[in-house]
Amino acid sequence: MSILDNKKVIIIGDRDGIPGPAIEECVKTVESAEVVFSSTECFV
Repeated sequence: MSILDNKKVIIIGDRDGIPGPAIEECVKTVESAEVVFSSTECFV
């Protein structure tokens, strides 16, 4: 059981940290989680 089971997920990655697509790949390992938005932003 995961805390992401049956959840909708919004991902905001950081350009100088962990990018959104990398986090999205980790979330995809939970079959019942749904990524509804994924983006990589630059926080300056």
